[in-house]
Amino acid sequence: MTDVRKEGALSDEELLDQSGPAIEVKGLSSVFGDHVVHQNLDLTVKRGEVLGVVGGSGTGKSVLLNTIIGLRDPDEGEVTVFGQQLWRASRRRWSALERSWGVLFQGGALFSNLTVRENVAAPMFEHTKLSRREAHELADLKIAMVGLRPDAGSLKPAELSGGMRKRAGLARALALDPELLFLDEPTSGLDPIGAAAFDELIRDLADSLDLTVFMITHDLDSLYEITDRVAVLADKHVVATAPVHELERSDHPWIREYFLGPRGRAARDARSGTKD
Repeated sequence: MTDVRKEGALSDEELLDQSGPAIEVKGLSSVFGDHVVHQNLDLTVKRGEVLGVVGGSGTGKSVLLNTIIGLRDPDEGEVTVFGQQLWRASRRRWSALERSWGVLFQGGALFSNLTVRENVAAPMFEHTKLSRREAHELADLKIAMVGLRPDAGSLKPAELSGGMRKRAGLARALALDPELLFLDEPTSGLDPIGAAAFDELIRDLADSLDLTVFMITHDLDSLYEITDRVAVLADKHVVATAPVHELERSDHPWIREYFLGPRGRAARDARSGTKD
């Protein structure tokens, strides 16, 4: 039985495993009625890496993300984050887990009735005892960290461009100084210049803050430019996890079509500065 009083005296760092993988998924099954999305899915995310997650439509990329962050119960299998099995974690350890990660959903998922500053400060009000002034000062630091101009904090989401909303959502995801960052299609809807700038921002933040990044994306440029490894979802599980240059040599039909098709070759050649 867990000693709740003992746990209450521990810091988040002491509650969570600081040595093993950031995420371990073992034997995961996800079922919706008669439709099996995942079956016996295994995935390990190493600490400090930027992992891209790709797969065709219906392969359950967002289902996997939602299961890892506890928004959906697995039908079978186990999910462990920083050494804690999600469905066995005590309330104290679960709270520590929530503070250890940040999530950027598609579109930013900002509260429309709050300013950017208030959106970024919201997790601080929920999980800390900071005063309103302290939270807003820290929110302004996060807003600057993601490259938004100083006056953006007073704007509502409707007053922002698509790229600015992405950055505001990223600032909120970083509000509690997480170790683990989840990104769901972070460059979707951005023009090529904006997408490249956002990729560079993610890579710089991952390096400077020592973040582990779990990134769902269809953007081949992102996969080539900023990921350390890519996990490929197909056939109801992860069929490969490797750096992009290794996936280019895969015999799997979907992987070959994805990375060696016209768009994949263009992304590879743009990075290498060559043409076939």
